[in-house]
Amino acid sequence: MEPTRRQFLGTAVLAAAVTGCSGRDRSNPTTDDVTVSVRSTDDHDDILVGPDEMTLYMFAPDEDAGGSTCYDACAATWPPLTVAESPSAADNVTATLSTITRDDGSTQVLAGEWPLYYYGGDDSPGDVDGQGIDDEWYVLQPDGSPLREPPTTDDGGGIGY
Repeated sequence: MEPTRRQFLGTAVLAAAVTGCSGRDRSNPTTDDVTVSVRSTDDHDDILVGPDEMTLYMFAPDEDAGGSTCYDACAATWPPLTVAESPSAADNVTATLSTITRDDGSTQVLAGEWPLYYYGGDDSPGDVDGQGIDDEWYVLQPDGSPLREPPTTDDGGGIGY
């Protein structure tokens, strides 16, 4: 193999390792200019998405708690949508956006009464792989209400956290 080709392959392997091969990194989704918007997917009509067009979810146990109950291992799989300042909504979002302060001091976005989360198993915009996991995680409609439909496909499993 010639040196140029070897350098190119080495650079490509390094780039893949640095960017990760298992999807997007949402370990620190805080952004100064968050916009919650609406996206149509193949599996569902209009649903809420974050500033990166990734699907947002609600966690059913949060309803009785009146706030976020997803921490530690849960939050590693289901990172909260957090902001540094007030969130903004696209025109097609009818849910009222607000925030709560999490136990770790970060500021999590709510749509209506629901704290918002990403799913670590969603790799691309439009993915809804977290829908219905453990009968506790659901996408939200533009008005902030959960869409409690079962997933339309079964990929053989998923984990809640």
